[in-house]
Amino acid sequence: MARPFARLLYAALAALLAGTPALSAELVMFEQAGCAWCKRWNEEIGPAYPNTDEGRIAPLRRVDINKPIPEDLSNIRVERFTPTFVLVENGQEIGRMRGYQGDEFFWFLLDEMLRKLEAKEAG
Repeated sequence: MARPFARLLYAALAALLAGTPALSAELVMFEQAGCAWCKRWNEEIGPAYPNTDEGRIAPLRRVDINKPIPEDLSNIRVERFTPTFVLVENGQEIGRMRGYQGDEFFWFLLDEMLRKLEAKEAG
C-alpha cells in the first residue's frame, strides 16, 4: 500500500540529487547457483529492477556466496541463506532482507530499507 507514496518520495529524492554526486548505495544480492528463490526473484523482479526508482537509488550488485567475497564487502556478514539482499552505503550495511517471498513483500521491505538510507543521508 505504501509503495506509490514511497515511489514518489524516491523520485523526489532522485530529482534533488540529480545535480549532486551519485549516492554510493547499492543493493547487494547474495546468491548461489541452484537457488530456486533466486531464480524466482530473477524472473519476477530482476528485469524491471534497474528501471525502477529503487534501482536507480540502489543499483543491484550480485555476489555469489560460493566465490571469494569482494574486498570492499569484507565487513558485511555473508549468510548461507540465499537470496539475501543487503543495502550497503560506503561499505556499511544499512538494512538486510533474507529470502524472497514474492514481489509485494520484496518491494515493501526494500522501501523500509531505503527509508533508513534516506534518514541516514538527512541525519
